[in-house]
Amino acid sequence: MAANAFLLLASFLAVLLVLAQPLGRLMTGMVLDRALPGVAAFEQGVWRVCGVSDSEMNWRQYLCAILLFNTLGLFFLVVLLMAQGSLPYNPQQLPGLSWHLALNTAISFVSNTNWQSYAGESTLSYFSQMVGLAVQNFLSAATGIAVLFALMRGFSRQSTDALGNVWRDLTRITLFVLLPLSLLMALFLVSQGVIQNVNPYLTLTTLEGAQQTLPMGPVASQEAIKMLGTNGGGFFNANSAHPFENPTALTNFVQMLAIFLIPAALCFTFGETVRSRAQGRTLLWAMTLMFVVAAVLVMMAEVKGNPNLTLLGADSAMNWEGKESRFGILNASLFAVITTAASCGAVNAMHDSFTALGGMIPLWLMQLGEVVFGGVGSGLYGMLMNVLLAVFIAGLMIGRTPEYLGKKIGVPEMKMAAIYILITPSLVLLGTALAMMTDAGRAGIFNPGPHGFSEVLYALSSAANNNGSAFAGLSANTPFWNLLLGAAMLIGRFAPFIPLLAIAGSLAARKIQPASPGTLPTHGALFVALIIGTVLLIGALTFIPALALGPVIEHLQLLAR
Repeated sequence: MAANAFLLLASFLAVLLVLAQPLGRLMTGMVLDRALPGVAAFEQGVWRVCGVSDSEMNWRQYLCAILLFNTLGLFFLVVLLMAQGSLPYNPQQLPGLSWHLALNTAISFVSNTNWQSYAGESTLSYFSQMVGLAVQNFLSAATGIAVLFALMRGFSRQSTDALGNVWRDLTRITLFVLLPLSLLMALFLVSQGVIQNVNPYLTLTTLEGAQQTLPMGPVASQEAIKMLGTNGGGFFNANSAHPFENPTALTNFVQMLAIFLIPAALCFTFGETVRSRAQGRTLLWAMTLMFVVAAVLVMMAEVKGNPNLTLLGADSAMNWEGKESRFGILNASLFAVITTAASCGAVNAMHDSFTALGGMIPLWLMQLGEVVFGGVGSGLYGMLMNVLLAVFIAGLMIGRTPEYLGKKIGVPEMKMAAIYILITPSLVLLGTALAMMTDAGRAGIFNPGPHGFSEVLYALSSAANNNGSAFAGLSANTPFWNLLLGAAMLIGRFAPFIPLLAIAGSLAARKIQPASPGTLPTHGALFVALIIGTVLLIGALTFIPALALGPVIEHLQLLAR
């Protein structure tokens, strides 16, 4: 089992790094505002038709454009979902969604969270899936990458207030990164058996004589961008455990690669942009080490399973509950770590059925701020906020003004970084407290004791950090839960853009200072350790008390039986 785990992890990381490097270099040209070879005339035509100007924006203009763009998308999607019953491509005649479910779903997909308080195959029409959700899967992913591009320019430019043009960034990211990759992956998925059609659902007679309905739909196209954009919303309620979404071991491996591909590639993009590849590799090393440790811990917890089973005469204590036999425990454990480390939320196993410690690691990965690779764009800019804290802490230790990449990190930047770090933990902890204190919140909890508390804590952690996965066991399709989680998703996604872009604007205006003998090296093993220490320290101080009330107590109760 240990050898299998090592081979699985090693092969996954090896293939990931081989694919990520060229993609990272491709996106470097976009950050530097260079047109791809042979498409300059096409770009100019698109922007002329859309009325996009060539002028660059300062951080306030960039922020306002991002917020306006996503507000319009949110409004459009709410209307579409509520009017679904009157729209085409609805062979099952599914009615429109209630106002609170439509609002929650629209916020979820616009914010790149893809939390689902419904079963897709029994709630949404093909039109809603294609024109509503799939489109927002592209646009929300492009939004996260565009904001990261602005931050990268803040580090690489000097004596300017220009951070690029958001419309040019969104166009290039969508047309030349997300769309081609999604097309290739969708074709691969179809070749492996993932369905892609707009046929009515099939009603078949089983060998036992019972009637069974098989849902159909344009699954492969949505599955591709769901993974590549770290969106995570499943066409079916079973998500990537459904054989129509994830039919083989090969598709499972490719889907895991797709989740990490763009976040890993952006580390190489960052290194190229700031003209120091070592900087990008340092961030990649920090992410990779935390990821490997988390994956090993979950695998160990699930393989060890419940020791009480052997006492009752079982042949093995391994925890097979809630896992697909097609993929096995190791693949299910690795998928759970990847999807919660990368802000994706897609699942191929039931996280609610993991052991207490096996479920705690994915929960904590989200609570760390989704910086272990993280979402497309959001993972790296979250990690860079932790880097600013790390250099600030190091500066305090040696009595020197903190700096990073030749930019002095002053009081305004540290205030903004602190605000950024505090937003999502506040949403998680305050939201969890509100849910546990109110009758409407507790009414949705099906499991008693610490596991029920873990489900609430997981739901708020998933929503505020824009992950979208769930522990299950929580009835969230009520006005209270739809509005609470919707607020957490909306604030957790867009509020951090304000301090983030403010930092980008402040850094872009400063000059790059040459390194001196007293400059802290921001690459190498020592700085990797400092970054990891900062990330873990913030997560430990913020969430360990809450974790102690949920999965930690549940684990101790298991041992006491």
